[in-house]
Amino acid sequence: MGRILAIDYGKKRTGLAVTDELQIIASGLTTIDTASFFTYMKEYLKKEPVELFLVGEPKRMDNTPSQSEILIQPFIEKMTQEFPQIPIKRVDERFTSKMAFQTMIDGGLKKKQRQNKALIDEISATIILQSYLYNK
Repeated sequence: MGRILAIDYGKKRTGLAVTDELQIIASGLTTIDTASFFTYMKEYLKKEPVELFLVGEPKRMDNTPSQSEILIQPFIEKMTQEFPQIPIKRVDERFTSKMAFQTMIDGGLKKKQRQNKALIDEISATIILQSYLYNK
C-alpha cells in the first residue's frame, strides 16, 4: 500500500503532508518553494510509493472557487502529465490556514515561531490530509 500525499498549493510555497504506508496517520512532510515542486516530487517518488495525491481546493463561503483556483488548475494539469499513474483528488481547504495557526497556539509555539509561514503551510497540508482520512 502506498502513501497518500496532501498538497497545500501556494504561489510561493507549497506545504506537503503524507500518511504512513498503512494510511492511518497524517504527518507534515515539509514546505517547499513551489517552483521546485516537480523536482522535489520526482526525487521523493523514487524513495516512497505514493498512491494518491490530495490537492487542497480553496472555496469561498458560498461554495464557489476562490481566486487562487486559477493558479491551481495549471498546476494540477502539469501534475497529471508528470505523474499520470497517480490519481488526484481535491479536498476542501477552507479555514485550514486558520486552523493551522490555532494549532500552533494550542501547541504552545512562541509568537516568533507562529510567524513561520512555511510551518503554517505544512500544518495546513496535514489538516487537509487528516480531514480526508477522517471522511474516507
